[in-house]
Amino acid sequence: MDDTTPYDPTAEARWVPEPDKRPGRTAFQRDRARVLHSAALRRLAGTTQVVAPLQNDFPRTRLTHSLECAQVGRELGAALGCDPDLVETGCLAHDIGHPPFGHTGEEALDQAARACGGFEGNAQSLRILTRLEPKRFSPPGEAPGRLSARPGRSVGLNLSRAALDAATKYPWARGGHPSDPDSTKYGVYTDDLPVFRWLRAGAPADRKCFEATVMDWSDDVAYSTHDVEDGFQAGHIDPAALRSAEERAELFKIAERYAPDAAPAELAEALDRLRAEDWWPRAYDGSARARAGLKDLTSQLIGRFCLAAEQATRARYGPGRLTRYAAELVVPRGVRLECAVLKAVAVRYVMQRDEQAQLRSRQRIVIAELADALTRGAPAGLDPVFAALYEEAEDDGAALRAVVDQIATLTDASALALHARVVGHR
Repeated sequence: MDDTTPYDPTAEARWVPEPDKRPGRTAFQRDRARVLHSAALRRLAGTTQVVAPLQNDFPRTRLTHSLECAQVGRELGAALGCDPDLVETGCLAHDIGHPPFGHTGEEALDQAARACGGFEGNAQSLRILTRLEPKRFSPPGEAPGRLSARPGRSVGLNLSRAALDAATKYPWARGGHPSDPDSTKYGVYTDDLPVFRWLRAGAPADRKCFEATVMDWSDDVAYSTHDVEDGFQAGHIDPAALRSAEERAELFKIAERYAPDAAPAELAEALDRLRAEDWWPRAYDGSARARAGLKDLTSQLIGRFCLAAEQATRARYGPGRLTRYAAELVVPRGVRLECAVLKAVAVRYVMQRDEQAQLRSRQRIVIAELADALTRGAPAGLDPVFAALYEEAEDDGAALRAVVDQIATLTDASALALHARVVGHR
């Protein structure tokens, strides 16, 4: 493989081979278009990022986050020699499996899905991309490959191997974390292992491809900076509070979730490095100048975090094109801790507010009651796609998975509407 052709035919292969309708497009341009035009991506416009959609006009949704992550990842990946369409595809798709109510819905669905192996948004993303979003089917009467599921079934968007790999943040099944067997993070359900094995063919065990590491850092950069911007805009973050010893102690306890090997003093240094910058807000009054300042804050942080990763990665691997398994993204420790502190700021001042805790409690009840009602009434109450999956289920676990898949495709608003219809006010 030379410097002008960094991706080989194996990376561009699709689970079900298919011709290109318009010659001249690359495999990864096709991938990007398929994700961008998918219903699964559109529904993220109605899915919680930090606060519920439509509470006011400013906060991000899961869709706007995905678009912003894609912009960050595309530029960072291109600077390091990745195909920009490939990295953008991975970024656009990385949250496509998140259910209504964001991480609250994810936790509630995991409880509801215990009998069929649980629920995880990243594993659901792979399931949507390779099964649930109808675009291509395997030929009837023949399997698309040695690792395929049965013939004639949906293969989702039928993305390239490299695109699916770029969207895979956790390349292992439940309980298979390489260093933490108790981790709740994983990227594939048991019944999706055939396509997972196909997309990971030849990959080092448990190691993300380079494009996925770019996607992962772009995700961290996008949500840590934008969640803080949203928090300032909504008036939830008071810059003066970040000088209080008591507040800082609470903040660093939260930051340790994201940087468990960091001491409070090291986290304090990271926060103070940011606060010392000219672009860090000293106050926020909602004026046009203050809003422009917030935009500059976001721009400065994204540039700071991406440039640090680019420079450190280049220092280790040199100037060539970095793709697939030729490298791993290098993020300096100090920048990682700054990002961890920003995440903690958003958690403490936005997500931990009393009204948000009360809302999350109600959302958990909605998901639990919805899962119970749909399971008891199935296949009635399920959309045609999921009713068919329910009726085709080989066992109770597969039948429950069809119900969970149905709930996971809802937006916040449609989950509430369906709950009102099938559960009512009992």
